[in-house]
Amino acid sequence: MNHLHYFLLSALAIGAATASAADFKVIANPEIMVTEISANDLKDVFLATKSTLSDGTHVQPVWEKGGATHEAFLKEYVGKTDAAVATYFRSLVFTGKASMPKSFATDADVVAFVEKTKGAIGYIASATATGDAKVLDVK
Repeated sequence: MNHLHYFLLSALAIGAATASAADFKVIANPEIMVTEISANDLKDVFLATKSTLSDGTHVQPVWEKGGATHEAFLKEYVGKTDAAVATYFRSLVFTGKASMPKSFATDADVVAFVEKTKGAIGYIASATATGDAKVLDVK
């Protein structure tokens, strides 16, 4: 019984830690005029190599601090692990090329920041309510 219990808990933990693109959505401040963003532009925005969208809007990426949604977003669009992203931004900060991006512990905190911050763009679990933030299609 102990082995079965351990196996089931392990399987649940693995399942909970695994998410896919269908499990999250990209959101933006409602003042952003675009309704879609390319996967390449999304990656560039979140890696601080691009700060404007196709309509010229200045954007500010907002990260989650961790979790399945964060890991799925990194895998799907950024192509780096959480540790690699942390190292990447530390080097940008050290060389004065960028500052650490805003990050929040919960989807609700990301939504609240994106709703009130001009140019903010973030990602949340697909089941999370977006409030006044708009959902962007990623092409």
